[in-house]
Amino acid sequence: MENSRYAVGIDLGGTFIKFALVAETGEISFTSKLSIGASATRDDILATIRKAIELTIANATQNGISVSGIGIGSPGVCCEGIVVGGADNLNGWVDVHLSEIFSAEFKLPVLIDNDANVMGLGEAVYGAAKDCSDVIFLTVGTGIGGAIVADGKLYGGYKNRGTEMGHVTIDHKGIACNCGGRGCLEAYASTAALLRRYAEVSGKNESELDGFYLVQKFKEGEEAAVKCMEEHTDYLGHGIAGFINTFAPQKVVIGGGISESGQFYMDMIKKSAMSYAMPDCAANTDVVGATLGNQAGCLGAASLIFKNC
Repeated sequence: MENSRYAVGIDLGGTFIKFALVAETGEISFTSKLSIGASATRDDILATIRKAIELTIANATQNGISVSGIGIGSPGVCCEGIVVGGADNLNGWVDVHLSEIFSAEFKLPVLIDNDANVMGLGEAVYGAAKDCSDVIFLTVGTGIGGAIVADGKLYGGYKNRGTEMGHVTIDHKGIACNCGGRGCLEAYASTAALLRRYAEVSGKNESELDGFYLVQKFKEGEEAAVKCMEEHTDYLGHGIAGFINTFAPQKVVIGGGISESGQFYMDMIKKSAMSYAMPDCAANTDVVGATLGNQAGCLGAASLIFKNC
């Protein structure tokens, strides 16, 4: 480990900032998290990120480790070191010059990208798609986020404004989506959409439901749960088939809490995706679950430094 490079990896979420000291080999030698209050201002968030970096660098110094740079995963559209906007769950998180602010303070390279992008990069470099050059990553939760790794590099489109994987249209006259469009994959295949549909079919109170309960009922063979899970994985499969036909990835990696339900979940999604994808496009593709869990963001953020500095 003596010859390995190290970087600070910062994973900014709506509730917590997770941070870690990461070796280029993927080993995490220090990690912790700090809370962000629901009413936190832009300055509060910046101060908490600053504290996270200070704590990580202090740990590195104590252990005789030199830090090569700081990688940050942030909600929103990130372009050229700036969070342009789009982080609806963080107050005032618009036009934030993260790279400029912290590179000046810590005299280190600071690279940033969207939080879902860095999670996907983490899985591609250290996790379920390690050693793959072409990867589609989806995180299934309240919404659906995603990332594309093409030829070993994150792909974000012009000015890094693309790869909104949850907002491909699967029903052009479909239900309204939070993005302002209609019939988006997220509106049909997110965990939130699954629970909403299950409440509708079962007559149960949606506010009392969560993914763990639904999966348990599915495993028990409850008719409503089975119906809704089959619909959910079928919708996901439709969306994934489109990504396979477009990008022909080696791996499609599924993350998010529900992805940890068991192998049956991946099997259902894969069966659906492969039934809709063009066989020639899917010839080298596998659909797998994410393996890094809540460490994916910090690992992916740190790998921004290893890949680009």
